[in-house]
Amino acid sequence: MIRPGLCSVTLRRLDADEVASRAEKAGLRVIEWGADVHVRPGDDWAAERAFEAMARHGLTCDSYGSYFRATPVEAGKFGDIAATAVRLGASRIRVWAGKAGSEDVDPDEREQVAAGLREAADVANEHGLEVALEFHGGTLTDTAESTVRLLEEVGRDNLGTYWQPPQDLPDDQALAGLELVLDHVRAVHVFSWWPSNERHPLTFRADLWTRAFGLLAKTGRPLDALLEFVPDNDPDLLPGEADSLRKLIEAGA
Repeated sequence: MIRPGLCSVTLRRLDADEVASRAEKAGLRVIEWGADVHVRPGDDWAAERAFEAMARHGLTCDSYGSYFRATPVEAGKFGDIAATAVRLGASRIRVWAGKAGSEDVDPDEREQVAAGLREAADVANEHGLEVALEFHGGTLTDTAESTVRLLEEVGRDNLGTYWQPPQDLPDDQALAGLELVLDHVRAVHVFSWWPSNERHPLTFRADLWTRAFGLLAKTGRPLDALLEFVPDNDPDLLPGEADSLRKLIEAGA
């Protein structure tokens, strides 16, 4: 079961109700609300507004996309993030693994991030939530190998990871990384960039995504495939991209 959904940052310029309305019209089922614009941590009014928008448009919140980076200066601050996720009805909080790549940190800094993630996972667990790592360059999840190592170092059952194709990595190498983290994947961020951050329609990398969804389908677990970014940030492209997403999921299955 791979559910097609949307990251609200894809439509960052639109308000919460318009985001939910467009997601419904595009046939999407779930939303990851971003903490940068639509629902900031501790903003109960924004969370209630987003929750009401989902109810009007028949959607659910699979994830709260936070920008918590598990650094020492953030110690003790995860409570507001977890409380906001609960208000949204989310089952998961997306977090980031530090502010530097795995080759650029010393063992002490890596352990500080691991400790911050342990604290976040424990707070989330008290609220009945999972936590998942953004799979991204410039963090300790910049490679599949470093991601698996970090998950083992943190050692929390309610901590997993997202996946997305790393920039400039050829298809075979990107998919090899997905296979390595597959047991830990909770959701994927779906977009079509090549080379670097040049944005294209999803069909531009149809082979990559068909093979990725094939791997994900084999897990037998419910997972979410969340559209993140469309060419030119054009909201009018969302229905076509959502249709492509569904077809790629089906092709992979």
